[in-house]
Amino acid sequence: MHDDRSLVESRLRRVLGERIRPAVYPRSVPLDVSVWHAPGEPVPVAEGLAAGHEPIAVGARWGAPWGTSWFRVTGAVPEEWAGETVEALLDLGFDENMPGFQCEGLVYRPDGTPVKGLNPRNQWVRIGDRVHGGERVDLRIEAASNPVILDYHPFRPTELGDVETAGSEPQYTLARMDLAVFDRTVWELVHDLEVLGELMAELPVEGARRWEVLRAVERSLDALDLQDVNGTARAARAELVDVLAPPASPTAHRISAVGHAHIDSAWLWPLRETVRKVARTAANMTQLLDEEPDFVFAMSQAQQLAWIKEHRPEVYARVKKAVADGRFVPTGGMWVESDTNMPGSEAMARQFAHGKRFFLDEFGVENDEVWLPDTFGFAAGLPQIIKAAGAKWLLTQKISWSQTNTFPHHTFQWEGIDGTRIFTHFPPVDTYNCSMQGSELAHAARNFKEKGHASHSLAPTGFGDGGGGTTREMVAKAARLRSLDGSPTVEWEPPAAFFAKAEAEYPDAPVWVGELYLELHRATLTSQAQTKQGNRRSEHLLYEAELWAATAAVRTGFPYPYEELDRLWKTVLLHQFHDILPGSSIAWVHREARATYARVAGELTGIIAAAQAALAGEGTLELEFNAAPHGRSGVPARGADVRRAPDGATRVQPRPGGGFVLDNGLVRAEVDGRGLLVSVYDVAAQRETVPAGTAANLLQLHPDFPNQWDAWDVDRFYRNTGTDLTAVDELVAESATAVRVGRSFGDSRVTQVLTLEPGVRRLDIATEVDWRETEKFLKLAFPLDVRAQQYASETQFGHFYRPTHTNTSWDAAKFEACNHRFVHVGEPDWGVALVNDSTYGHDVTRTARTTTVRVSLLRAPRFPDPETDQGVHRFRHALVVGATIGDAVREGAAINLPARTVRGAAPVAPLVTVDNDAVAVSAVKLADDGSGDVVVRLYETRGARATARVTPSFAVAGVVRTDLLERPLEDDGLTLRLTPFELVTLRLTPGGEG
Repeated sequence: MHDDRSLVESRLRRVLGERIRPAVYPRSVPLDVSVWHAPGEPVPVAEGLAAGHEPIAVGARWGAPWGTSWFRVTGAVPEEWAGETVEALLDLGFDENMPGFQCEGLVYRPDGTPVKGLNPRNQWVRIGDRVHGGERVDLRIEAASNPVILDYHPFRPTELGDVETAGSEPQYTLARMDLAVFDRTVWELVHDLEVLGELMAELPVEGARRWEVLRAVERSLDALDLQDVNGTARAARAELVDVLAPPASPTAHRISAVGHAHIDSAWLWPLRETVRKVARTAANMTQLLDEEPDFVFAMSQAQQLAWIKEHRPEVYARVKKAVADGRFVPTGGMWVESDTNMPGSEAMARQFAHGKRFFLDEFGVENDEVWLPDTFGFAAGLPQIIKAAGAKWLLTQKISWSQTNTFPHHTFQWEGIDGTRIFTHFPPVDTYNCSMQGSELAHAARNFKEKGHASHSLAPTGFGDGGGGTTREMVAKAARLRSLDGSPTVEWEPPAAFFAKAEAEYPDAPVWVGELYLELHRATLTSQAQTKQGNRRSEHLLYEAELWAATAAVRTGFPYPYEELDRLWKTVLLHQFHDILPGSSIAWVHREARATYARVAGELTGIIAAAQAALAGEGTLELEFNAAPHGRSGVPARGADVRRAPDGATRVQPRPGGGFVLDNGLVRAEVDGRGLLVSVYDVAAQRETVPAGTAANLLQLHPDFPNQWDAWDVDRFYRNTGTDLTAVDELVAESATAVRVGRSFGDSRVTQVLTLEPGVRRLDIATEVDWRETEKFLKLAFPLDVRAQQYASETQFGHFYRPTHTNTSWDAAKFEACNHRFVHVGEPDWGVALVNDSTYGHDVTRTARTTTVRVSLLRAPRFPDPETDQGVHRFRHALVVGATIGDAVREGAAINLPARTVRGAAPVAPLVTVDNDAVAVSAVKLADDGSGDVVVRLYETRGARATARVTPSFAVAGVVRTDLLERPLEDDGLTLRLTPFELVTLRLTPGGEG
């Protein structure tokens, strides 16, 4: 027989597109439309409903960027439609290819009851199934004219990303606003044919099943009268019954579909718009749950549910009912879907503590699964945190975006730095926006790397990024695919049900050790430097505020600021969302973030000052409060005392040939006439830090125009060209311990102050950059006379080793990586640490005998924020010579926790002490439940076993080890025996005899 596949397939595409889909709504009448454009920011619902409206016609332009327009849509059902199913079709000017990325709306009844959301793939509102002729229709739409930022020509600079620069030009043209008859039979025919057409395209040509489907589709099209689609749709469907009936093979891949709407808490829209996006999506999903008994929807991010609770309580009531019914599933157990590379140890712990507590308090739900589909890589310290939060499973699909290497597993055990293993799944469908297309499901089955060992995978199903969620069309297709010959099976179920099945069938899953590095989006470790600085500063201020407030509460009865700290933590956690902290949001988001971090710092500084004043009392002693986990200058860790004067002194002298020599008897640093470090000599070890013929503290400027994803990506070729910034404008002795260097390049200027304090093996470097470059990358290089095949960088609750070489493609792909407060490079008997107060991105390279560490300071991408990082920035780094890992931990904490001087009456003893410097305290606080119990979190820092005695300065009635939510796990003592990088949370109940 002749091969007529392409003929039939082309026929199907045209008939579906031009005849059948339009016939879903065979009759329509226009609705009357009027509008009120709200001035400025969104208004309360009551105000929008009550406002006066002016008529507006279909075809009219509407909606300034980021504006809100309230439409009133009215009409009546024609008498001849009595008994029909009728829907309102409300097209605000949608582009069906951009759900979540353009205008949206939330439909209300006149009394303010939310009905459902509108978006490009969800433009209908059901009026009734058996309507009465003459029935009145009166709907209100709160329409958001969000501009399109990521257009068909992506990554082009635009001023639309900030309401302050976006202008007032209307963005949209009002399109169809009709009342229409909905023909259910034709709608079902559409999905019969879509499912079979998509299945057919994935089946092997040589297989009989493909031809059976082809012939059935052909018969169905023959049965359809194109001049009377509605009258013949039932007959066309009848031709497909037999081909839709055969069940899937017993060995077919099994897909657990989870209704999903990945909603970025901010990205190409501001936070205030996400507040509305989540309400629109939740309204749609609760309605779909009411209509589709098999459907299950999962929603992550406690913050987003908290927004619905606060701003749309009527929608939240529907959510709570659906959660109680087990069909709307809060998932993930985190406050937001955060970045996991840059958040500090405590912040990562609090993401889970606050997220899980919200789900428990609001819904009685305990999450075993962590849900992070879109996060840009996963730090090696995360598994232990997940376990400590009481969870055991992880889902993400983002690693499928890696550009160089294909990850070898879809289901596996992920092992972190302490040995904790977490059962992890990467959906082989390779998207968190699955729409139940046959190509997606076939890809999942073909792509699944665990064949022969396992057969289950998960498909997050629904439009996302900007929300929208699952549609009734996706549910209809899933129903046909539940068990269909030639296709994977599809079953709606909660994430936990999938994980339980997957883990049971794959008990010996392979193990991946170390970070889950995304070979893409590496520049998110550097973009928007002030956002990153705000995060780092806020994390440490929160630690200080808790420490001193808890100490003062126990010692003096100081009122512990529970509510303030809870609110401030949640604010900081929100801004760790994976498009805010990484610097990949629009200008509006980062402008607001800078202001928010300033407010947070002001509040926390006030809490710290009040607590320290209560502890210090009235007096004239100059007390230095040391929040760091190690003692310094005679002041104990977490205590206050008079600072001890350092031993020795620093001399700054002219250097022969130009420049200066800084010498404190422990370290001798030479700054040459170019203002560069040409020697940093460790006197005791008789070791030179800077290789001969090189220079450290060298600023290097590279062109930076990646192939795509400007704020996200730095491509390897940026290294092909670069400029060493050696010209010097100013080189002077700043003080008895410091040298100042000034440089200019392009339109920018840099001032650095190099300081060598007495009695330390640490050279401090303060850098101020007035940054005015575009599409450039600024690095700060430190060549080191150290031969190392690997180096350590701090991560949550420990550190992680990466190779310095590029033996494999996996090694070479890590040409930009993340550190927290330090990078350490060492030989067995001597090393160097580079510590920082706010930078994360870095690279490490090697020669045969040397190693170079380069800090990533600033970038200047033009999308999505065309003014990224323009302005003045200040950074602090320190080069610590002869450093062990322990020195790196100590100095990294110290630079981020500078001492505070307060006048008082007497020294302040620490609330708790730890007798082993290898064990660091990451939190001292009062328990969140208001009981007055003291919570101490600590961890082993050096990657070795350690014994430590925790000694409280108050009487203790009981000690228990807890999870991150401060729930008891087991009774414990105050002497701890820790394994490498082990994290422990202790809860101390005051009482008894001291």
